[in-house]
Amino acid sequence: MRNTIVAIIVEAGRLPVAAETLTDDADLYQAGLTSFASVQLMLAIEDRFGVEFPDRYLNRRSFASIASIRAVVSELLTEREAA
Repeated sequence: MRNTIVAIIVEAGRLPVAAETLTDDADLYQAGLTSFASVQLMLAIEDRFGVEFPDRYLNRRSFASIASIRAVVSELLTEREAA
């Protein structure tokens, strides 16, 4: 899942640094992620994983790092499978 998320960050995040070089806990906003890019990132993640971000995840924390994105996506996939 990490590689998929990184690929989405490369495409939608438009960071001024190479996303592939970031650690899982690196702050994506410090790396250059803008509010607009975070929305694009969210939409791309929803498309790729077939999930929808509920309001509780529409915050800066959810997109702060590769690890936080992976945790949210994992939870959403689990919820989808349980439904």
